[in-house]
Amino acid sequence: MNKIRRTLALPWIPPEHGKAPYLWIFSLMFMVPRLFSMSAPGPLETTALVLTALVFVPLYFASYWASPERMIFFVVASCLFGVLWAPHNLGASTFFVFAGGMCAGIQPPRRAYLVLACVMALGLATSFALGTARSLPFTLPTLGIGIPVGMAAIMDATLRRSREQLLRKQEEVEHMATIAERERISRDLHDLLGHTLSLITLKAELAGKLAGRDIEACKQEIGDIERCARNALAEVRSAVSGYRLTGFTHEVATARASLAAAGIELDAELAPLTLPAAAENVMALALREAVTNIIRHAGASRCQVSLALEGGTILFRIADNGALKDGGQAIRKGNGLIGMQERVGAIGGQLALRVGQGLALELRLPMGTCA
Repeated sequence: MNKIRRTLALPWIPPEHGKAPYLWIFSLMFMVPRLFSMSAPGPLETTALVLTALVFVPLYFASYWASPERMIFFVVASCLFGVLWAPHNLGASTFFVFAGGMCAGIQPPRRAYLVLACVMALGLATSFALGTARSLPFTLPTLGIGIPVGMAAIMDATLRRSREQLLRKQEEVEHMATIAERERISRDLHDLLGHTLSLITLKAELAGKLAGRDIEACKQEIGDIERCARNALAEVRSAVSGYRLTGFTHEVATARASLAAAGIELDAELAPLTLPAAAENVMALALREAVTNIIRHAGASRCQVSLALEGGTILFRIADNGALKDGGQAIRKGNGLIGMQERVGAIGGQLALRVGQGLALELRLPMGTCA
C-alpha cells in the first residue's frame, strides 16, 4: 500500500511540460456523447469504453517519459484505438489528435513531421471507410484539430530541447571557466609564494649567520623578512582577486634585491617601452619564476635581463651563467615553467629555452596584446 501511495505521489508528467497535459486528457470526453445518443450503446460497449479509458490514460502519461526510440509505439497504440473505435463512436477521432501530439516525442523533427503526416493520412483513410454520411464528422476534428496540435507540439518540443542544450552548454562553459580560474590561481600562487618563500629562506639563513657577530645587520635582515612576508600576503590577496597591484618595473627591483641577497649580480638592459597590461603581467611573472629558479638551481653569479622591441614583437630575455643540475631537467619539468608556457600562449606569444652556459629564457610577445 505504501509503495502504491509513493507511486501516486510522483509526478505523472515531467515538470517541464507544465500542467496543460493534465487538462488535455479530458479530450476523451468526446467519446461520451455517444452514451446519451438516440442509439445508446449496450452494456458491452459501455464496458469496453471504460476499459479503453483505463488502458489509454496510463499509456498517455507513460508517453511523456518514453525515449524517442520508443515513442512510435505510443503513437501506433493511440492510432489503433482510433481505428478500432471509429465504426462505433465518432469521438474516436480524439485518439488521432492524441497520436499527433505524441509525435513531438520523436526525433529528429523531420521524422516527427513525417510520422504526423502518416497519422493524419491514417485518420483520413479511416474516415473514408466509415462511409459518406459519417466521414465528414470524423474528418473535421481529426485534421482540423490533429494537424495544428501535432505541429504545435513538435515545435514546442524542438524549442524546449534547444533551450536544454543551450543550458547544458552554458553550464559546461561555466564549469570550464571555473577550472581555468582555479588553474590561474594555482599558477599565480605557485609563482608568488615560491619566489617569496625562497627569498625569506635566504634571508633567514643570512640572519642566522649574522646573529652571533653583527646584531644590527641581523635586525635588518629580520626586518626584510617581515616586509617580504607582508608583501607576499598582499600579493596573494591580489592574485586571488584577479588583479596585479605591482608592475614590471617593481618586479625588476624585487628581482634585483632577491638576487643580491643570494650573492648574484643582476645586469638589466630594459628599453623604455609602454607595455600592454597583459604582456606586462606575463613578463613580471616570468621574471619572478626565472629568478626563483636561478636562486634555487643555477648556482650562478650573474643574471642578465634584457627587454627590446623587434618588428612589433616584445623580446624579453633572462639568462644566467650557472651550471644546471641534470641538464636542466628539474626546471623543464617544473610547474612554474608549465604555467609560464600557458600564460605566454594565452596571449599569442612564444617561449623558448636555451641551455648553454647556464639557462636562457626568451619570451616573444605581441606588442598589440589586449589589456
